[in-house]
Amino acid sequence: MNEILRYEHVDITYNGFRAVKDISFTVDEGEILGIVGESGSGKSTLIKAAMGLLGPAGLVTRGDIWYKGKDLPDLSEHEIRRLNGPELGMIFQSAGSSFCPIRTVGSQLYESMTEHESVSKEEFQERAVGLLQKIGFDNGQRILDSYPFELSGGMQQRVGIAAAMLLNPGVLLADEPTSALDVSVQKQVVEEMLLVRKTFGTAIVLVTHNIGVIGAMADRVLVMKNGEMVEYGDTQQILKHPKEEYTRILMSAVPKLRR
Repeated sequence: MNEILRYEHVDITYNGFRAVKDISFTVDEGEILGIVGESGSGKSTLIKAAMGLLGPAGLVTRGDIWYKGKDLPDLSEHEIRRLNGPELGMIFQSAGSSFCPIRTVGSQLYESMTEHESVSKEEFQERAVGLLQKIGFDNGQRILDSYPFELSGGMQQRVGIAAAMLLNPGVLLADEPTSALDVSVQKQVVEEMLLVRKTFGTAIVLVTHNIGVIGAMADRVLVMKNGEMVEYGDTQQILKHPKEEYTRILMSAVPKLRR
């Protein structure tokens, strides 16, 4: 497989506090990497750094984040905005909160799409309905015509996946996409993310505290604690034979979601 994303000895600070310490990993095309650890371990900070979403207090102070030959922390704000969407997609923990409640889903997706390419409403409708159907919605047009509050939490999260995939990015960054959902809906979202990888060949970096979700989805796993890497490697190897006590504690503490 060809490598699409690489972190090299990355340090990230917030107002001088070192939140992420010397993290290195790679992601190949079509691969799913799971990043797991307790709250505050630096998981979300890692993926937000790739998209320039650390906020004014956050800064990559050491190392490189490479995407298709571009070192992302060195890019200007304009350059990273052009990459976010067509190249790097994001699924947030609560997709519903990222939608405006008084505008239809379709109008918001259309606006997002036209930020990056010139497309007619007719072409948008065709592409969006087709994408929604591919990831499990029977009536994509009804979803586009709905307001966010008319959709359940699980449906909002699945629409968030569609929104992130609309421009067919090379890497999908998912920040705790299942943590706010009940177990049955978690399973559905996991299945649809796996379908995205199968259908589009998209690489996924999945941040979660749930070892079960990692076991169901990830090819490789990075275990983090206090901003540092604890273990990194093949998912099944680490889950079956963890080398570190912290990994064993995570596995015993979190309910597991079967594949």
